[in-house]
Amino acid sequence: MTSSDGQPPDVDRLARSMLMLHGDHHDHDEPAPTGSGGGSWSKAPNFTSDPDRAAAVQAATQADKTRYLTSGLQPVDCRFCHATVNVKRLGPGHTAVQWNNDASQRCAYFAEVRANGEPSARTRACPKLADSIEHAVAEGCLEAASTATPPGDG
Repeated sequence: MTSSDGQPPDVDRLARSMLMLHGDHHDHDEPAPTGSGGGSWSKAPNFTSDPDRAAAVQAATQADKTRYLTSGLQPVDCRFCHATVNVKRLGPGHTAVQWNNDASQRCAYFAEVRANGEPSARTRACPKLADSIEHAVAEGCLEAASTATPPGDG
């Protein structure tokens, strides 16, 4: 969506016009909150009165986050520049690669892209690393399709 002069629309102006057109959805009468909640509502309790429970919930949340971010990932070392990334093969043509700062700085292909004045973050993949991933699969170091349990709710 562009304006008549070819420029992208002004976001603030667009938001104001949408509010004028549709309203802010707070134009109806709502009863004031009652009870000991203090006027705020939360989907989940914060357990301020039970610090042990709050700590247990926080630890479980961190464990879930770690599981969702790392389930099935295996380290693969690039045979060309020795950058190490985490990889999960989801099937033919579907490979998840999790880069870290050290690997993205060490990658020779990305360094070449940056040297040419292009942002490496917009580069789809490193061909040398793709070869290294295929080699890891051929050597049996990485599963051709991950058998790791998906990080669901159980």
